[in-house]
Amino acid sequence: MRYAQLRAFHHVARSGGFTLAAAAMNLTQPAVSDQVGQLEREHDVLLFRRQGRQIALTDAGEALYALTRQFFDVEDRIAELLTASRASVKGELRLVVDSAYHINAVLSRFRRAHPKVTITLHTGNSAHVLAELRDYRADIGVIGAMSEEPDLDVVALASSPIVAFASRDFAASLALPLNLADLTRLPFVCREEGSQTRKILEQELSRRGLTLTPAITAQGREAVRDIVAAGAGVGVTAMAEFRGDDRLVSLPLSDCAPRMPESLVCLSRRRDVRAIRAFMDTAARAEDTTGSR
Repeated sequence: MRYAQLRAFHHVARSGGFTLAAAAMNLTQPAVSDQVGQLEREHDVLLFRRQGRQIALTDAGEALYALTRQFFDVEDRIAELLTASRASVKGELRLVVDSAYHINAVLSRFRRAHPKVTITLHTGNSAHVLAELRDYRADIGVIGAMSEEPDLDVVALASSPIVAFASRDFAASLALPLNLADLTRLPFVCREEGSQTRKILEQELSRRGLTLTPAITAQGREAVRDIVAAGAGVGVTAMAEFRGDDRLVSLPLSDCAPRMPESLVCLSRRRDVRAIRAFMDTAARAEDTTGSR
């Protein structure tokens, strides 16, 4: 096993292809293929399934990639330590969020301070966010209702009340204001398991001895919005995430006390990666400034 072979494997696994990996490494595609092939032959292991131009990690490849992510992460941190006195923050930062709304201001501040960092942003529910962080596929996450986790560093963001919403025509047929018990009688369009909004709502209903039976369960916030906009029922969301949509109206819940908190999180063992630390510090300073006003 040679460093060059591991590095080639890591870049192919990360980019999802030999051509993209070659471009990232400034090598030719045959050179990268040869390094990966040598690694497989020397250890009699298949790391990628090759189907034409498409590749996928095997189980052994997934296990090795989990280790190389940590290996090259440490290598990056060593390089950052040795160059910290003369280098600005640069590189790539991968964010996975339940909603980009909650970090728009932080993103803007961070980009002004660190223009050499490129950012990729993906969305998913809270369970997906935590899985991506712990699998080293993301650097920073944003999730709702964060409980204390020993392996995570957390910066609290804003919180907002939970509201119901419906299409304009459907809302016109309702007796307002709504309360939580009304949701158990109306056709309810619900997020998938793993959604913190759903979890908080179910916990509050359970506390009151109420049971919610979704009429429709949909994957993702946008899918719920589209289904509700078509008049299929009522959904719920954090008020901060209910943005302008001519198809929908918000319906405050008269007796809903819980609020949806949002948190910025990263793995504690990766907090010293310069780009991660800079982003978390930017968020913490923004929160301190907001809290002091």
